[in-house]
Amino acid sequence: MPILETDETIRSLLRTTCTIAVVGLSDHPYRDSYHIAEYLLDQGYRIFPVNPNIASVFGQPSFPTLADIKEPIDIVNVFRRPEHLPGIVEEAIRTGARAVWMQLGTGNIAAAERASAAGLETVVERCILVEHRRLIQ
Repeated sequence: MPILETDETIRSLLRTTCTIAVVGLSDHPYRDSYHIAEYLLDQGYRIFPVNPNIASVFGQPSFPTLADIKEPIDIVNVFRRPEHLPGIVEEAIRTGARAVWMQLGTGNIAAAERASAAGLETVVERCILVEHRRLIQ
């Protein structure tokens, strides 16, 4: 799978997604991850918080790792620093996720290329909230 860069490919991914694992989701309302995950919930997506440092957010339990989620994941949406992406991508591959979305400021080209080579749809350095508002609403 190539790295998704066109409006058509990103629109298709967003329209066919049901579940989103949000890696690095904070339980602090002032954080971007919180605001964006809340928006995604409001849009009807099912969110799986992934953060070993919190018990829950939005009334949902937080998972320590992607591997702890026992349901299919469409998108792994990442809010971690770029140096963490290689490990997150490997875990996304092992868990059978369909796509990896690297939020603004989290991009790691080597990890993106690895995800793409493994067959995951990959979005780099884009905000999922901005793209959803622009392409879906």
